[in-house]
Amino acid sequence: MNLPNADQAQVDRKKITEYLLCISHPDGSNKASFFSQFGFTLENWRILAESLRKHGATYNVTKVVESEYGTRYSVDGLLETPDSRNPYVRTVWIIEKQSTTPRLITAHPK
Repeated sequence: MNLPNADQAQVDRKKITEYLLCISHPDGSNKASFFSQFGFTLENWRILAESLRKHGATYNVTKVVESEYGTRYSVDGLLETPDSRNPYVRTVWIIEKQSTTPRLITAHPK
């Protein structure tokens, strides 16, 4: 199964700059260290955002969880990176109730 409406997937700038690439974020610092070792930086945050969008659209959904907020989809696969090492990661997306657009929740090494 593919991520529904993957062509409309949204990756918020703040999710990247204030979480996934933020070394001082209490929950995101390990993720920031991980992503930075593959060439992602705050200055090129759009490259990470686009790589995450492609990831969600390319690989199959591996897990679906229904919640009071909507449906969460986990997608596992290789992430295109600036240094071309392309690690295996999981992206997690939500399609909130009353919406059809997937929005990135998080990404981490798998």
